[in-house]
Amino acid sequence: MTQFGATRNPVNWVSHITAAVVSQPAAKDPAVVERRNLLNMAKLSIKGLIESALSYGRTLDSDYPPLQQFFVVMEHCLKHGLKVRKSFLSFNRTIWGPLEMVEKLYPGAEEIAASVRDLPGLRTPLGRARAWLRLSMMQKKLADYLRCLIMRRDLLSEFYENHAVMMEEEGTVIVGLLVGLNVIDANLCVKGEDLDSQVGVIDFSIYLKSEEDDHDREGRNVHISAILDQKNYVEELNRQLNGTVSSLHTRIDTMEKSNTKLIEELAIAKNNIIKLQEENHQLRSENAMLFLRAHHQLEAAKAGIEAEQMYRQHSRHGLSEIFTDICTHHEELQMRQDSDADIVKVRVQHEMELAVKLLEKDIHEKQGALISLKEQLEDVKAINFDMYQKMQRSVEDGKERDGNERLDAMSNQMSAAMKPLEHSDKEALNQPRNIDIPYMKGAESAPQYKLIKDISF
Repeated sequence: MTQFGATRNPVNWVSHITAAVVSQPAAKDPAVVERRNLLNMAKLSIKGLIESALSYGRTLDSDYPPLQQFFVVMEHCLKHGLKVRKSFLSFNRTIWGPLEMVEKLYPGAEEIAASVRDLPGLRTPLGRARAWLRLSMMQKKLADYLRCLIMRRDLLSEFYENHAVMMEEEGTVIVGLLVGLNVIDANLCVKGEDLDSQVGVIDFSIYLKSEEDDHDREGRNVHISAILDQKNYVEELNRQLNGTVSSLHTRIDTMEKSNTKLIEELAIAKNNIIKLQEENHQLRSENAMLFLRAHHQLEAAKAGIEAEQMYRQHSRHGLSEIFTDICTHHEELQMRQDSDADIVKVRVQHEMELAVKLLEKDIHEKQGALISLKEQLEDVKAINFDMYQKMQRSVEDGKERDGNERLDAMSNQMSAAMKPLEHSDKEALNQPRNIDIPYMKGAESAPQYKLIKDISF
């Protein structure tokens, strides 16, 4: 408490004031002397209030004498150097004008000014100023309010003279001393108190004490210092707890923001899952359609092969009938032409053998084509099975789009592979086979018989 003029070994207040006056040279300016006196009274009042309040050990009320004297001293300090304003009825000299400006300079002071205006029973500006001082004391913001007011001396010059306490350094010192009042808890009843008619007289008897109380005061100072140390420890602990609470609030806000982001990402992931499920269902349906098409194509290929086999059986039956006709015709010729029988027989046999060889060769070619068609059919089945397996893998791995493109490519390859087979099959079926069997009757100018049978597959 050195900032309030307190020492570990306190002395008599009167001797302290006398020593302070003697140590300073005599001031010629009465305004300077008056400011110093007010500053010393403010020091005594604040120090005495703090010491008595800590020894008192309870919440202060309006009837506590040191507290009443403190408000009287503050009133004198605020009144010093006030400019006189002329009105219609009398001269106006009040401290409510500068105090009313605090609500415009300090954020949060509007509430206390509104409360003072709304108090019933206050009729004079001086009463409002006294109520304002008491409410500020209860809020423990009196030093803060007056500090913001002193910082704007350009505005204070409208209310104070240049030699006033609030315009000089003494006002700054007094505001600094007021910070120590934050250790005091005050519970003041402003509503029922007559603040308009109070007489502000300083009672010096409170601060003039005998030397017999020095020993008791020393003990109280030790007790007060211990209490102040405890209060400082509690305040420091409170500041640390407030910092911890603010950091926890910051962490909570951060966690809430991250939780909101996670919820949004979860919603996006759910939408993506729904889209993937729809694409999976679509790919499954397309796979089923492709499987049905392949099955129909296989069935059509089987039907075509069976028709080809039936056609070949009919062709063989026709060839056997032709062979029978040839044999019958050969017998008739042999009966008619006895002389040339051997030659004709040899030629007929040779031509028949040639025709049979041609037929066998054609049959072998057809059988080879049939075998190749069967192999291609098995390849198509294997390709379809591979396509189905690849499609299932693509659906399980989540690569539906790539599987769809591969499936289309493989389907195009299958259709491209089927087209040349169909083309070769049609050419093989549409190619004509001609068997020319000439019958000659000797080397003479006998009539020549020619049998031409066209067999088309």
